[in-house]
Amino acid sequence: MSQPHLIALDLDGTLLKDDKTISTRTKQTLKRVTEAGHKVCIATGRPYQLSKKYYEELRLDTPLVNFNGAFVHHPHDPHFGRYHSPLHLPTVKQVIATCEKFKVCHIMVEVLDTVFIRSQDEILEDTFLTTDRTIHKGDLIQILQDEPTSILIKPRDDHYDELFARLQQAHAEVIEQRKWGAPWNIIEIVRSGINKWVGLQKIAAYYGIPHKHIITFGDEDNDTEMIRYAGQGIAMGNAIHSLKQIADSVTTSNEEDGVAVYLEKTLLA
Repeated sequence: MSQPHLIALDLDGTLLKDDKTISTRTKQTLKRVTEAGHKVCIATGRPYQLSKKYYEELRLDTPLVNFNGAFVHHPHDPHFGRYHSPLHLPTVKQVIATCEKFKVCHIMVEVLDTVFIRSQDEILEDTFLTTDRTIHKGDLIQILQDEPTSILIKPRDDHYDELFARLQQAHAEVIEQRKWGAPWNIIEIVRSGINKWVGLQKIAAYYGIPHKHIITFGDEDNDTEMIRYAGQGIAMGNAIHSLKQIADSVTTSNEEDGVAVYLEKTLLA
């Protein structure tokens, strides 16, 4: 076999179909790729508890990149290490205070798999608060005691861009902001300098896989760095335009087995 590759998969809109399942073809292709000696890993904005089911479904034994790189660990191998890069608590409280002034619809603060929300929100809770996550509700500035891994903000539609610009202006040196597209229109914040590519470099070093043998798949803004810097950065057919522009190649969509189509052609042909 040629030198092993590291294949990094975003979840939503990439590995997962729109119904949040993995197609049979993609699952079988990833199994063949793994059996051929390549390393398949997940690189997602989701926390570990919301990506664990797919990790187990694919029977992976590799580290994961969660929270867009703010948490990287190996569920089965403590020797890999545990890399948590949280936000500074005073900055988070300043961000929350700014959001309150803008009367945002919702704020959710995550400290790994513990969640802090200020009030009930059925749509957000049904999406992000499933599984065994500990949930605390109340005045976020008062109840937050630990440094958060990430912040999710749901602004009012008419204030979305203004709030994004205000936070960028005030905290550009210490936070990294990402925009989620429709239907969410959410602003996600992690620590400055943190992204999926930072996490993937740790995994590649662990396996001794060179940059040119890293293949990444993504569809959204938070995949930008890992698509730009990987040896082969692959945008899905359903990806945002800006990602397709910087990608080395564009495969078919998440509904058309895009991950499998590319890997069958490049690694299994």
